[in-house]
Amino acid sequence: MSGKILVLGAGGNVGRPLLKALRARGEAVKAASRSGAAVDGAEGVVFDIANPATHAAAFEGVDRAYVMLPAGNVQARALLMPVVDALIARKIKIVFQSVFGVDADDSIPYRQIELAIERAGVPFVILRPNWFADNFHTYWKAGVDHGVIAVPAAQGKTSFIDARDIAASAAAALTTERFDGKAFNLTGPEAVGYADAAALLSEVTGKPIVYQATDDDSFIAMLTGAGVPNDYASFLASIFHPVREGWTAAVTDHVQQLTGQAPRNLRRYALDHVADLTA
Repeated sequence: MSGKILVLGAGGNVGRPLLKALRARGEAVKAASRSGAAVDGAEGVVFDIANPATHAAAFEGVDRAYVMLPAGNVQARALLMPVVDALIARKIKIVFQSVFGVDADDSIPYRQIELAIERAGVPFVILRPNWFADNFHTYWKAGVDHGVIAVPAAQGKTSFIDARDIAASAAAALTTERFDGKAFNLTGPEAVGYADAAALLSEVTGKPIVYQATDDDSFIAMLTGAGVPNDYASFLASIFHPVREGWTAAVTDHVQQLTGQAPRNLRRYALDHVADLTA
């Protein structure tokens, strides 16, 4: 592998540490974003997943690509398949950031994308991360600020994964052929309920934070009231169903397999992001 690595979502929670990890390994990297700005020493390239006219230039000189759907989008198949098809046509290795649990049902759009990649005859690795620990200082930050994390998770537990561990797993998948043709379910080292997560965050930040279980309708109303589009708010509510059913509590050793290092737990995440959580 001697070409460049294209990283979609280069400025995001996974993209930034992934770029850093790849640069540390001496890889030539193209950081794809709508602005096209250079990121952490990586070459910047304009890329808008919803605008195919921006895609071809981003693929030039690339032999590996990290593919993911930017946050805020719900049309996974419509937006990702043109990118995947173009990469397949160019015989570019695909490391695809999918979603934890989608292999349970072939009708799920993310699973359909996985199947297309698996059947294409190009090198690939599929990564299925569980819920991000980083959601607490991004999606749920307003709740943290107000001392109440209100989500429709009931008493379900989740093996939250630190975005840095997703990035480290992706870097391993992109820089060796050892994991080609495989799928990995990425989790943290333990399953944690939202009440315990809130208590941990309260301890680390030094301010009271509690968990309030809510229902889907109230959750959607809260999000739309904060300016989140209704379709995306409804999508976010829908993906708490697996949490309530206990399906996101599974723990794997796949991060260890890929990186040789155990994944960070939620406490380590909180300690490292205390400035973000209290900003």
